[in-house]
Formats: sequence, C-alpha cells, structure tokens
Amino acid sequence: MKLGILVTTDRNLDHIAGLTHAAIRKGHEATIFVMDDGVRLFGYSAFQSLCKIEGVSMCFCDYSTRLLGVSQEGMSKEIVCGSQYNNAVMNHHADGVIVL
Repeated sequence: MKLGILVTTDRNLDHIAGLTHAAIRKGHEATIFVMDDGVRLFGYSAFQSLCKIEGVSMCFCDYSTRLLGVSQEGMSKEIVCGSQYNNAVMNHHADGVIVL
C-alpha cells in the first residue's frame, strides 16, 4: 500500500511522524508532499529526517517556500523541490491520502 500525506499546516509534526513510522512498520510506502504553511516544518530536524527512512519519499512546493520565505538551504538531498505536479502525482499513485 502507498500512503500519501499532504502537509498544509505547521501544527502536526507529531502526527505526521507517527503516521509515517506506522505506515513503514506495516510494510507500506509513504509519500509526503509539503505546501503552504507546512513548509515551515522544514525548520525542524525531526521533520526533515523523515526523508531518510527507507520507503519514505518527500517533496515540497517550491512556490510555497518562496512565498513564505522558507530557506531551501541545508535541506537534505533526498527532499525533492517540486510543484503542484508532484502533489498530483502523489495523489494519483497513493492508495489513500491524509491531509494535515
């Protein structure tokens, strides 16, 4: 199973991490797409480190980071700088999507 996690706010770091870890423990894949205020979570190493987990892919909306002044410097190379196209791809390939 492929789980999509759409992150649009900066209020749910513990839930995002918990869902991601639970999906991986069950043998599923997780794709995280980050946009809007959610890009502020990149200021937390606990959030960025999710991309290092085997079976997890992470992408963010470049436009959101630029609009909100969130620096892309120092982001892990595993995190893809993308667009709403990446969000659409996640939604297309996921068996289910959770929006936080």
